[in-house]
Amino acid sequence: MGIDRREFLKVAGLSALFGLGGRAAMDILAPGELEASAEIPPLKKGKQWAMVVDALKMDEAVMDKCIEACHHEHNVPDLGTPKEEIKWIWKEDYEHTFPDQENPYIAEEFEHKTFLLMCNHCTHPPCVRVCPTKATWQREDGIVMMDQHRCIGCRFCMAACPFGARSFNWGDPRRVLRVAELKELNRGFPWNHNYPTRSKGVVEKCTFCPERLAKGMLPACVEAANKVKKGSMIFGDLADPESEVREVLRKRYSIRRKPELGTEPKLFFAI
Repeated sequence: MGIDRREFLKVAGLSALFGLGGRAAMDILAPGELEASAEIPPLKKGKQWAMVVDALKMDEAVMDKCIEACHHEHNVPDLGTPKEEIKWIWKEDYEHTFPDQENPYIAEEFEHKTFLLMCNHCTHPPCVRVCPTKATWQREDGIVMMDQHRCIGCRFCMAACPFGARSFNWGDPRRVLRVAELKELNRGFPWNHNYPTRSKGVVEKCTFCPERLAKGMLPACVEAANKVKKGSMIFGDLADPESEVREVLRKRYSIRRKPELGTEPKLFFAI
């Protein structure tokens, strides 16, 4: 394992302390780094991170790439059985994505469409309120974090989350890691040795990739989606009126999951 939990959380927290676009001089001047940073402008400091999924551009190919990128970035284990399934980002049909949107005359393209789902990073997250050990908490920039190493497996957060965005490790994820380290493969791509492992009996979920945000990078799913189809996922600061996220929300009609619950999700679907 290339990084321990303390080091990982320190990197993930840099964005809240120093701004997401900040980089050390030696990092900027390192060979090859300047050219790479010129290709993708780093994210600015965000007060309230949010994501918009363009439902019109999001197809099966894009969603598959998003899932692959996310699960590779965080070493999400494939334990082989539906009971032990771990998911940070997944696909769901319209009926289960928006159960409150009852409309017998809905356009067929949406009625039979699948949507890309993940943690909604709610403004008022019920999962945070019920966690007895603060293994899940909300950062100042709105991201709802999850520390699998502080989690005691009580699953109160899973019961409180109305979106089914959390998974419980019934099996030992490290058994998959051991196989991957031996073969250097995990479902066809190299194992990410920079992400810490987790143990059996803990909860996990999407965290908007804070380790990438701290480096001025986009979340893994957003980066992967836009490589396949530009503009299919937009990520930015909801508090900034000039951000791309706000621009899209001004121009397009958008919906959120279960708005009647008052959790105020920061995951929007533009239709």
